[in-house]
Amino acid sequence: MRLVTYERAQGVQRCGALIEGGQAVLDLGHAAQIALGGDTAAFGSVQALIEAGPAVWEAARNLIARAPAEAVLARQDVRLRAPIQPPIQMRDCSCFELHLRQSFAAARRLRAMRTPDPEATLKAMSTRADDRVIDTFNRQPIYYKCNRFATIGADDDVVWPAYSQALDFELEFGCYIGKRAKDVPKEKAREHIFGYTIFNDISARDAQAVEMGGMLGPAKGKDFDTANVMGPCLVTVDELPDPYQLTMVARVNGQEWGRGNTSTMRWTFEDVIAHVSQSETLYPGEFLGSGTVGNGCGLEQLRTLKPGDVVELEVEGIGVLRTRITKP
Repeated sequence: MRLVTYERAQGVQRCGALIEGGQAVLDLGHAAQIALGGDTAAFGSVQALIEAGPAVWEAARNLIARAPAEAVLARQDVRLRAPIQPPIQMRDCSCFELHLRQSFAAARRLRAMRTPDPEATLKAMSTRADDRVIDTFNRQPIYYKCNRFATIGADDDVVWPAYSQALDFELEFGCYIGKRAKDVPKEKAREHIFGYTIFNDISARDAQAVEMGGMLGPAKGKDFDTANVMGPCLVTVDELPDPYQLTMVARVNGQEWGRGNTSTMRWTFEDVIAHVSQSETLYPGEFLGSGTVGNGCGLEQLRTLKPGDVVELEVEGIGVLRTRITKP
């Protein structure tokens, strides 16, 4: 299934599924009323559908296969929100070592460029702090909790935060939890994954550079309205039997800025679930981001976005998440 949350009337969210190659949306609640009658609350939202469990998931697949015409809408007639809008919880992990190493190197070069002799300064710079982060990264998964209320979908624009002069995208994908998980061993963790989506973790690099010295993780570098872009749909696990062999591509205004592959993840989602669920319950609908794939952001190339840019993030098997950057 390729599940979506969509709106026709402003503020009225509906649970649907992309069909006809993404050219149409099936309203699952309406389809359930037509085909099943009775109580259709489990099809009222993607969150409710996930919480309802496997029997309802199978019923949803059957509805999609039937796709009664009265419940089908043209894609251009709806507004896609994030697959769950907002998710009940968000954690963004760091799973790609290449991104960390290249971002640290780029940040050092930026600092050196502000000095009279950039090359000499760069050679003299210590990498000890960066090495400590990499060492921690290689010992265990690391993550932070995002502002879930800053989540937007495929048909929304990113609004440039007024305090930033350096905005960047980050090419990620992520998984949704399908059933409660606590103290889950890695070998059983995939049983708790419901599906996947694309995640564009928009970052105010100048704010982030200042606050990360505080050793408490990102704050205003990540936390502003419209910062978490997710979509275009939630692809269920049965459609992606191997999520760790997917090509990931980032384009800005049609020009490729970078690409990578999920096979380069140092930590899989199974690793992350096993780590996070230690003495802590993960609930259906929670989202775990992969962190940025190597070559998956502008910082690694010393490039930033500008107002009016259109960012396209593509993940094989999921689709393309297209987002316009606007500035008031």
